[in-house]
Amino acid sequence: MRVETLGDGRPEIAVVGGIHGDEPAGVDAVEHFMRRRPEVAAPVKLVIANEAAIERNQRYVEADLNRSFPGRADGRSHEIRLAHELGEELRDCVTLALHTTRSYGGMFALVDEIRELARSICPRLSVDAVVETGHAEGRIFEVAPDTVEVECGYQGTDQAAENARQVVREFLAATGALPDEETPHQTDLPVFRLGDPVPKAAAEEYEVFVDNFEEVLAGEPIAAADGEVVVAEEDFHPVLLSAYGYEDVFGYTAERVGTLSG
Repeated sequence: MRVETLGDGRPEIAVVGGIHGDEPAGVDAVEHFMRRRPEVAAPVKLVIANEAAIERNQRYVEADLNRSFPGRADGRSHEIRLAHELGEELRDCVTLALHTTRSYGGMFALVDEIRELARSICPRLSVDAVVETGHAEGRIFEVAPDTVEVECGYQGTDQAAENARQVVREFLAATGALPDEETPHQTDLPVFRLGDPVPKAAAEEYEVFVDNFEEVLAGEPIAAADGEVVVAEEDFHPVLLSAYGYEDVFGYTAERVGTLSG
């Protein structure tokens, strides 16, 4: 794990890239700010998390880091130990965690629940939606509850790298570390509450027929596994839905529950 600090003093703001080693956009964004070292009004901790997985261009070495929190100093796997170390670094920090996905080309934010943090920061970011995940064991929220995760676009693309740099600037402006210049103040940012996964049977080929965040009605086809069609049992909004993003699920159902304004 690599950690650098912008500014002087004890940081209460953090930006993390490289939680997953095969998602280079977040690493690029954090390294960009490490190199540029902008003058900040409040100290900022910059973290590149899973260097071993990044070197291998793999999601993880032994276990998914974002399912390994809070971790243990004497853990049996690299990621269990790293989760403990990262948790110590992020303690008491308002944190931005950068990710990418195979399901959506734009940006959206994820929080464990809609609290003041989400209300104050998320409308200030160039995201299309906020997803409330609820409690999910092993996620970064276990050690850093004041975290906003942002999916920055399609994994491995130049656009995702550009998006990641942009959202870091916006996050630092929203938290007072950088000047508030050209930062969004969204007034109708949709909020979705994550629901159940959409199961995916073992197959050779997969298809997805719906768009993320666009409502799907009961009875409509969602996806197919080797031509076997999966049909919506009830109305829902897809989130993180893709043909090959996950091994055993297509993605998740969600309910639109309101909006945020900033």
